[in-house]
Amino acid sequence: MQDGVSFHHETIPLDGEVFQRCEFRDCRLVYSGAEPPQFDDCKFDACEWKFEGPAALTLAHLRVMWNAGAKAPVQAVIKQITGAR
Repeated sequence: MQDGVSFHHETIPLDGEVFQRCEFRDCRLVYSGAEPPQFDDCKFDACEWKFEGPAALTLAHLRVMWNAGAKAPVQAVIKQITGAR
């Protein structure tokens, strides 16, 4: 677990990590599709979010669905993610 750490201009693998009260500035945050990270009271400034491996393949699949005309199921996933009704 990372607690109270300030990250600057770093590439940080996120899979399975726990961050509390951390600050991320100008970082590349990389998620590869394993255990989701946890963020508690963290701040993000000008960070790049990257998806690799299975996470990137999932996004590519959703893009294919969207472009094939299956927009409603993709929008349902977005609503599930955001908690929108």
